[in-house]
Amino acid sequence: MVNLKWDHTVHYVNSLESAIKKFRENGLIAFQGGSHKQWGTYNALSYFDLCYIEFLGVENRELAENVVEPNEVVRDSVKLLPGQEVLSRVALRTDDIEEVASHLTKLNLDVSPIMDGKRLDAQGNLIEWRMMTIAGDYQGLPYPFVIQWNETDEVRRERLIDSGIIKEHHTGEVTIKSAVFQVSNPSAVAIHWHRLFGFEMFEQNVSSDSDKWMLVVGNQTFIFIKGDENRMQQLVFNTAAPDLKGKLITIGEGEYLFEG
Repeated sequence: MVNLKWDHTVHYVNSLESAIKKFRENGLIAFQGGSHKQWGTYNALSYFDLCYIEFLGVENRELAENVVEPNEVVRDSVKLLPGQEVLSRVALRTDDIEEVASHLTKLNLDVSPIMDGKRLDAQGNLIEWRMMTIAGDYQGLPYPFVIQWNETDEVRRERLIDSGIIKEHHTGEVTIKSAVFQVSNPSAVAIHWHRLFGFEMFEQNVSSDSDKWMLVVGNQTFIFIKGDENRMQQLVFNTAAPDLKGKLITIGEGEYLFEG
């Protein structure tokens, strides 16, 4: 199985402008991304090195509702919005999407064909990638999707820094530490994702009334805690910024927690 990295996190929102404004009020850089003309969605972005947040909205509902490709990210957008502005799927980055597709297909997952994605950024530059989604869920929790960019991490990071897309936030250095998923059976979900994606797994702080399992994704973690939502509940960040440390920012039903 090839190495997978945490690329980005999707947060469905009705207003990109409101999400951008909320981040900017807290010293975080967020900006308009662009439109997915073939899918009817559009986004705003906030980068923390190569791991970023994608605020995703529906720009053309008729197009999004009738998209031909089996793109579960787009399908979720019309299913959830406008009623549920929630943190949703994580994207896992690979440099060999065909190998990942083959591996997951052998595990009997309903994997989409590999799709070509593209959008124009705010400056009119064409951004391209390849992606695939996994239909269905495991015990109610949607699967991640998989993305491959047309550059290596090193080349892409350099380009994004040179273009000013990756830069230090106004409040200072901030990094994404973990994603917290509230699920009905944390151990079962952690074991399942470990089997699918190869992430190291361990149990943490278990007591008679808690059940917390973690997967190691590079220097970050996916945390599974017991609850009824069966979705991502929170992103947790590391920061030394006094104005952010200890703060909880909410956008819709998504939570952003900043720790020291």
